[in-house]
Amino acid sequence: MEEIIQEKISADHLLYVSLKYTKTCDVIVNLLFRWRRMIETSIERILEHAKKRKKISSVPTNPVGQIKEIRELFKKDKEFLEVIDLYEMFKKIKELRIERIGEFRKNVTLKIFYQGKEIDVNLEKLKEYAEMLEKFISKVKQFLSS
Repeated sequence: MEEIIQEKISADHLLYVSLKYTKTCDVIVNLLFRWRRMIETSIERILEHAKKRKKISSVPTNPVGQIKEIRELFKKDKEFLEVIDLYEMFKKIKELRIERIGEFRKNVTLKIFYQGKEIDVNLEKLKEYAEMLEKFISKVKQFLSS
């Protein structure tokens, strides 16, 4: 759990300090990578814990299998699954087409083209993601302590 918290602290610093002063899309991309790493670590810990509790027979080694297993474990939790969807986008961020808009300005935006949609990742969207991930982490903590 400590590793997850450390990633979150680093991500929060990027969001609330670095982005505030630099206003570049590179900081947004780094923040998304940091969140991705945090979610990955959470997924690994959840699967290990689920195996110990005999909720699953084995921990898949490939990311696709891990996501499938997580979706099965948390199929009733809509908010949790939204974070997993977000994670899938974060994983593909390097391959996706992105546009940088308004860098070095108050309304810096990273436009991401994902699954036929345009997603404008700006400060408002990042705060929305941060809130989702806050709930996600508390659910992870709850699951790992059960």
